[in-house]
Amino acid sequence: MTEKQKMLAGELYDASDKQLKEEHARAVELCSKLMDFRLTDEERCGIAKNLLGKTGNNVYLSQGFCCDYGKNIEVGENFYCNYGVCILDVCKVSIGDNCLIAPQAGIYTACHPLDRKTRTSGLELGKPVKIGNDCWIGGQAVINPGVTLGDNVVVGSGAVVTKSFPSNVVIAGNPAKIIKKLD
Repeated sequence: MTEKQKMLAGELYDASDKQLKEEHARAVELCSKLMDFRLTDEERCGIAKNLLGKTGNNVYLSQGFCCDYGKNIEVGENFYCNYGVCILDVCKVSIGDNCLIAPQAGIYTACHPLDRKTRTSGLELGKPVKIGNDCWIGGQAVINPGVTLGDNVVVGSGAVVTKSFPSNVVIAGNPAKIIKKLD
């Protein structure tokens, strides 16, 4: 397996691999173009379609958006990503239709081995993240590796989401827990 194949499979991989470094550099370049406040909505959508793996219509990435590779991120229709959002996409990130992400939120698939020897070797790994339709991720919320959120989930500002949650709930806190059920 290539290092990229290992990475996408959630296995230990070497992030200093030439192909991965080139793909990361491409994503950084495209993200830097999003910093231009003069871009039209159509231009932002065009950059998003070039950067991300799959996009629906009406996709908006605000200034300060950053990601590792971009191509491992899939978003649905009517996606709005506010200022300073960071998505570490060493594994697949799937986000459904009609989703909103507030400023400074983070979605992380990247993680490091718990074993000290393996961690200090430089090898890394990841776990995919899936977010359903009609979700709203609050400002400065963090979605950790391996999390799945159902449809119509609202994540409160500053929440740290360390586990998966079903549809139709509001979650908040550190670690996040259900604080309300929705109809």
